Amino acid sequence: MLRAYRVDSHVHTCLSPCGELEMTPRAIVRACRKKEIDVVAVCDHNSAENVPAVPEAAEGTGLVVFGGMEVTTAEEVHVLAIFDDDEGLLDLQREVYDHLIPGENDEDLFGIQVVANAKDEVESIVERLLMGGTTISLSQLVTRVHELGGVAVASHVDRESFSLLGQLGFVPDDLAVDALEVSSRGRVEDIRSRVPGVKRFPLVTSSDAHRLDEVGRGTTTFLLAEATLDEIRKGLRGVDGRGITEGGVSVC
Repeated sequence: MLRAYRVDSHVHTCLSPCGELEMTPRAIVRACRKKEIDVVAVCDHNSAENVPAVPEAAEGTGLVVFGGMEVTTAEEVHVLAIFDDDEGLLDLQREVYDHLIPGENDEDLFGIQVVANAKDEVESIVERLLMGGTTISLSQLVTRVHELGGVAVASHVDRESFSLLGQLGFVPDDLAVDALEVSSRGRVEDIRSRVPGVKRFPLVTSSDAHRLDEVGRGTTTFLLAEATLDEIRKGLRGVDGRGITEGGVSVC
């Protein structure tokens, strides 16, 4: 039996340098429950170190948490890499760390990068320059995400900065992402109708939340058999009755 699942596939934590310190694991879970979100994907900039604490904080709440990252490619395009397998996610994190542009975070400029546990206690401070880019190309990243069992989504394609259209100005013919994300302020049908190359991809909307009040401001409702990444893949493709019912458009 299929049912509707409300999904916010792009939420940052206090680890992201541009994320507020209020974005702790327990606070994110509470915000998701308050907004009646069924599934959330934690996607910090170029790191997954805060991912394990969020599903632990969500135990017993009914909230399903996927781990991910928002990776900055060599082209300065942001791509969401979403997993339901910690092994694949952590393998990708090691590779992203190996290819980060060298440098240390400037807390005065970008903000502090906090790793917290499931009780919202500070575990460590990350000194790497997570706000910077990597030397991994867009095509290389998407290929590697798929090899590791994840889903790749081009972030906020309607924005001018750090987006597929903003950086490249077009949708590459060989682009193999699973979906394109439209920001919560954008209009899915506007993007679909006016940008060449977009129609062959499913479009989703998510919050890209950096503050608690932003959680859930953009969501996509999927019709699925269960809240798994494999079901979401089917929903994106519009197969076996799965699909997007609100907040985006699937490919059928």
